[in-house]
Parts: sequence; structure tokens; C-alpha cells
Amino acid sequence: MSKLNIGIIFGGKSSEHEVSLQSAKNIIQAIDRDRFDLSLISIDKQGIWYLSDPAHYLEHENDPKLIQLSTDKKVLTLHPGRRDFLSLDGQALPIIDVIFPIVHGRNGEDGSLQGLLELLNIPYVGSSVLGSSLCMDKDITKRLLQHAGIAVAPYLLASAQDDVDTLFAQAQQQLGLPVFIKPANEGSSVGVGKANTAEEFSQALKEALTYDEKVLIETAIIGREIECAVLGNITAEASVCGEVITQDQFYSYDAKYINNHSKTCIPAEISATAQAEIQDIARRAFKALACFGLARVDVFLTEDQKVLVNEINTLPGFTNISMYPQLWQASGLSYQALISRLIELALQRHQA
Repeated sequence: MSKLNIGIIFGGKSSEHEVSLQSAKNIIQAIDRDRFDLSLISIDKQGIWYLSDPAHYLEHENDPKLIQLSTDKKVLTLHPGRRDFLSLDGQALPIIDVIFPIVHGRNGEDGSLQGLLELLNIPYVGSSVLGSSLCMDKDITKRLLQHAGIAVAPYLLASAQDDVDTLFAQAQQQLGLPVFIKPANEGSSVGVGKANTAEEFSQALKEALTYDEKVLIETAIIGREIECAVLGNITAEASVCGEVITQDQFYSYDAKYINNHSKTCIPAEISATAQAEIQDIARRAFKALACFGLARVDVFLTEDQKVLVNEINTLPGFTNISMYPQLWQASGLSYQALISRLIELALQRHQA
């Protein structure tokens, strides 16, 4: 039986470029090479597509901070409408059977890349244009979850046109202090700030608006940060739950990827009843937001055991410390088997 050729697309123009490189490295390392061949498509911060050598991304496999795009740049040409849709120096490259997009953030998990792959008529891992775009926008995500009867943290919307003092007064009155301020369309906690005072509020709002024209001001929920991984298409499975424990004020980008000021507990030390409820909510949220393939559902579990969904990530990280693959490993599905299953789900959805 011939191997399937898997195209891994990674990098990209977003603020999560480096996270994407780490995710790609781990997938390259773990994928079953007895079943799959690899074609690596890297995207630099200017948005140019290149053909890359897998060996380059394994050179520093024990030190993810050293990973960067290969300097041996071979610019690719795209040919929509052809099965061999990529060429290099005028020569068509081998046909890619399935794309595994691991471009985090804007243009990667917001439906843009998925739309291109739909036009190319090629199977790809993860949610469609619709599910990807719905989950990228935290405001739209919350509205749809509320419509589906799933609880979320109370919030207000803000933009650069709003008066800061008026916003702060509204936040104080309607949400209470402290509040979290976050860009509507960023991931990995990029641009997120916590505010207890008017000065902190103004500074956090200014920072968030450098990343997005739409910003959420959200009640600071007192509770435990629990994450659950979902896997499937029409019928989806939920993993055991894991807990994020951080020494910082919140699970920031630095806490996730740089300073190690956080740790995870897998499985989370919660009751069987709480885990079952979170798993059920995760599956319902996955369905309500038209997700396919995979998603990580992040929730708050309050002291009185209420579950509020924080956000849904349709292309969660696959780095050394990422929760999504760890949650499935704790549920009995190895990293390699998880990657194979995601590829199978992509093919099933494309053939449906």
C-alpha cells in the first residue's frame, strides 16, 4: 500500500509564528513515517510560501527556542485547479493527499487558509471556513454559545472609537473589578491584560487595540482553569480534563511559552461529576460552533462547581508543553496515533 503524502503548512504572518514552528517540529517528529510521506510548506512573516526540509526542524528538537524557518528558501508557486497544485522552479511537486495546517492565529485558523484549501479541493485537518472563523472571533463565539445554552463570562465590547473613561465606568458598574481585556481575534493570550484600576484599564485597552480593532472587556472569573480536548467530526469524543496552574495573574503568552511560570495537572483533580459535565459541554460547544476534526475547549470551574466556557481553539498548539496532545495521551491515545486519526478524519470529511 502506497503512503499518503501529507503537506504540513506552518509559520505564517501572525503573532503566533514561533508557536507554529514548535508545533510543526513536534508533528514532523511524531508522525508515522511508515504510513505517511511529508511535504513541508513554510510561510515566512511576509507571507511567502517555501518548500522546506524536514531535517532542519529536527536539528534543535530539544530546544524549541532555537527553531526558526530554514534559510534555504525555495519559493513555491501555487496552481489552483490542479491536483499537483504546487510547483518549484516550474516543476510540479508530488501530489499532496492531505494538508495538516498548523498555522496559528490570523490567516491560519480564522478560515482564510481553510478557504484556500477548499478552493484547491484538498482534504485538510481541522474545521472548515465556518467553524474556524466563528471560533476565532471571541465575541461571536460567546454569542453562539449563549444561544446554545452554554454559559460564558459576562463581557463588554470596545473599539478605538469608544471613550476610555466611559468604558471604565461601564466595566466597573456592569462587570466589577478586576477585568480582563483581550483582542477579539488573537490566540495564545497575545495582547491580554488584567486591570484593577483606571490607569491599568487604559493601558491594557491600548495594548489590546494594537492587535485588533475589536476588544473584549470580560469579568475576571474566580475559578480553576480547566481544558478539554475534542476529537471527531459529526460524532466527537472528549478527553480527560487537565488543569492549568499559573503563578502569574493569568495564563499569559509568557507563562505558556517563555518563563515556565505555569504547570499543568493531567488529569485534573476534579470530581467525576465535574469532569463529565465539562466533557459534555465541550462536545456541545464543538457542535454548536460547527467544528470538525479537533478543538481544545477552555473553561472555568468556579468554587460552586459552575462551568463557564472561556474559549475554543480550533487549531490548538502541538508544542512540547501543549495541552491538546497531552490530554489525549492521558486518555490512551498516543501522539502518533492522534496525528494519524486527525488525518483519517480529514479524509472522511472530504469524502462525505
